[in-house]
Amino acid sequence: MKNGETQRGKQNYKCRNCGRQFVENPQWKPKERDTFALIDRMLLERMPLAGIARVLQLSESWL
Repeated sequence: MKNGETQRGKQNYKCRNCGRQFVENPQWKPKERDTFALIDRMLLERMPLAGIARVLQLSESWL
C-alpha cells in the first residue's frame, strides 16, 4: 500500500504483510562488494579520498 513520499519525492510503499517500507524503483543502487574491497586497498596504499572518489566516480561525502 502507498505510504507517503520519500525526501526525494518518490512514492514510498509499505508491505501489508511484514510492514517493510520500500521504494519501487530506487534511485540509488547498493555498491558491490568488489568496490568496498578496492576502496580498502586504496586506503592501505594511503591514496587520498579525493583521488579515490575521482577514480571510482563516487562522491567524497559517500566515502
